[in-house]
Amino acid sequence: MTAQAIRYASGVALVGGGSGGIGQAICRVLAEGGSDVALTYNRNREGAEIAAQAVRDAGRTAEIVQLDLTDDAACARFVDAMAERFGGVHTAVYAAGPYIDMRHISRLEPALFRKTVGTDVFGCFNLLQPAMRHLRESRGVALALATPAIRRYAVKDVLSAAPKAAVEAVIKGIAAEEGRFGVRANCVGVGVITDGMYHALLDTGDFDDRFIETTKATLALRRLGTADNVADAVDFLCSDKAAYITGQTLMVDGGFAL
Repeated sequence: MTAQAIRYASGVALVGGGSGGIGQAICRVLAEGGSDVALTYNRNREGAEIAAQAVRDAGRTAEIVQLDLTDDAACARFVDAMAERFGGVHTAVYAAGPYIDMRHISRLEPALFRKTVGTDVFGCFNLLQPAMRHLRESRGVALALATPAIRRYAVKDVLSAAPKAAVEAVIKGIAAEEGRFGVRANCVGVGVITDGMYHALLDTGDFDDRFIETTKATLALRRLGTADNVADAVDFLCSDKAAYITGQTLMVDGGFAL
């Protein structure tokens, strides 16, 4: 069951990275809650079309935009264009992120670290920063996906933990600075799930059967999650049911970060 928000009656939800497995699920639950959705993709047009169709199946309007989130000027144009088309922005969700190579720090090339951290951190900032003035008008919500590795470090996962620590700091800053305008900001920490980047990690060998079984053993629930589990948490935090929650990170990780 999706959570409703009064502010969904006007304006649009922006979903950066709506073409990914988690992004698609987020677009769907926001639409089922009554929101129109403008979603971005970089290369995965097919995934974007799937997400858009789910929005339309829920009876809402979907807009697909190809966007490089590291291009700050293009992000600002996207945010303003969607605000003009839909009559405002009530929600901005950063659900994008680069492929995460699993590397020990001692074997991590500085160039790869720079590229991965920069893509994730600036992608988040470039989407959410221009959305602030629109969210002030709607008393809206900013949300970003993070990771439980911020709380409990997983070996070879620095390319997830380092940029998401910065993303979490950006979200806390938005919560602290924009709360006086009625804007809320939160994160959802994404544990190991069987959607999105999971399949690519299996294909490259970064994840194998031994890793998966070892990971399950570290989880309180002893099983992996799904994109729908993450989307349900996003749905809650973006809804009126979470009207007094801001500056928080809700871990959807099966108990990894206990």
